[in-house]
Order: sequence, then structure tokens, then C-alpha cells
Amino acid sequence: MKENLRQTLRRLYAGESLSAIRFQAVLACIDLAIIAFFIFGPYLRTGENYLVLDYLIAAWIALELVVKAAIARRPRDWLLKSMTWVDLVILGTLLLPNLLYNFAFLRAMRIWAIGQSPLLKVGLRKIGQSELTDVIRASINVVVFLFMTTGFVYTFFFYRQDGTDGFVDALYFTVATVTTTGFGDIILPGTFGKLTAIVTMIVGISLFVRLAQAVVRPFKVTFRCPNCGLYRHDADAVHCKACGNILKIPDDGE
Repeated sequence: MKENLRQTLRRLYAGESLSAIRFQAVLACIDLAIIAFFIFGPYLRTGENYLVLDYLIAAWIALELVVKAAIARRPRDWLLKSMTWVDLVILGTLLLPNLLYNFAFLRAMRIWAIGQSPLLKVGLRKIGQSELTDVIRASINVVVFLFMTTGFVYTFFFYRQDGTDGFVDALYFTVATVTTTGFGDIILPGTFGKLTAIVTMIVGISLFVRLAQAVVRPFKVTFRCPNCGLYRHDADAVHCKACGNILKIPDDGE
């Protein structure tokens, strides 16, 4: 019974069947609601129900961690996943907000997890838009970076300000810096502030270049060549460009 439950949960979390996609869609909706709570946290933290929601989200993330640990084939596999450690830190920021608030910006990583799940790939394939997978994932990477950087800047430079003004200032600075607009009306003080701006510009430009490449380059399908291992091919490829091996790439109709 226990092993059957583990197998069922594995299929639901990582499978591409209709029931698995529905399950992942529900999880994605919950994640989006949690992300919305994180984004509007600076506006809500003075409310009476803030701590209640905070601990409910902590309980949900703890439950997810327990389930994913239980369905992992080996504990080592679970521990080596980057999102495991991100979720552990997020859980800590929810349970110990006064001690670990400096790491609250990592909460934006849950958006990235949605883009990496089978839900996105299968959903686009179902509607015949598989070619948008790389574009959407690159867009998600940009959005995640913007929110992570905003959270980092807010935590280290604007946290003591009023929730509304501080968060908006952090977001405004992040967007102006990433786009290299650099209005200069809001700057981060000290050497640490300058280093933060430098890293933000370099990483931000790199992600925008990656997004531009995903938009303009020809669409490639992901299919590992059994002979040489080449992973990306033209959508209508019959032979592998690297070794000439005959490919049998499944199309959307299969």
C-alpha cells in the first residue's frame, strides 16, 4: 500500500498523463497564490491575518518537502535538488521571519520551479505551441531574476521604510538598473550598493540576451540521439547533424 502510494505520487508530480497535468496545474495555482502573498507581503505585514497566512504557507511548503522526500528514489537525490534547499530556506524565512528575513528574496524561485515542471511543456504541446517553450522559460528566468533582485534590494536597503514605499523603490531601482536606464534618482549607498548594482546589470543583460536569442533563433526539438547524444534537432530532422544517425523524433500527434 505504501509503495503504491509513492508510485502514484511520483506519476502525479513528474508524469505527463492527463491526471498528472491536472494535479500539477492545481499545484501551480497554489504556488502562484503563494507567490502573490510574497509579493504583497510588504503591504500586508501589519495586518491581523498576516501571521496566520504566513504559517499556513509554511505548513504547505513543509508538507511538499516531506512528500517529495518520500517519493524520491534515494534521499541523496532529494538533497541534491536545488529547489529542496531553496524551499528549506523559504520555510525558515516563514517560521523565523525576524532571524532569516535576509533570505526572503529566494521566495521568487518558486516561479522558476513552475517553468521547469512538465506542466509547461505538455500544456504548450497540447495547444500546438511547443516552439514557445524556450521563449516562455527565458521570460520566466527574467521575471524570477527581477523579483529576486527586488526582494534582495528591498531586504538589504529599503526594509526599514514603509512597506509600500520601500518595495516600490526597490522594484523601480531594479528595473532601471537591469535595463541600464540608470535614472540615478534612487541609488544604493556604499560599496555594497555599488557591487549590487554591477551584478544586477551584468546578470540582467545576460538574461535579456538569452531571451532575445530564444525569440529569434529557429525552433529546435529536444530529442537525444541514441548514437552521439546530440540533444537538439530541427523539428523536421530525419538524420542527426552530428553523426548522421537516423532519428525517430515523435511529433505532436503521437
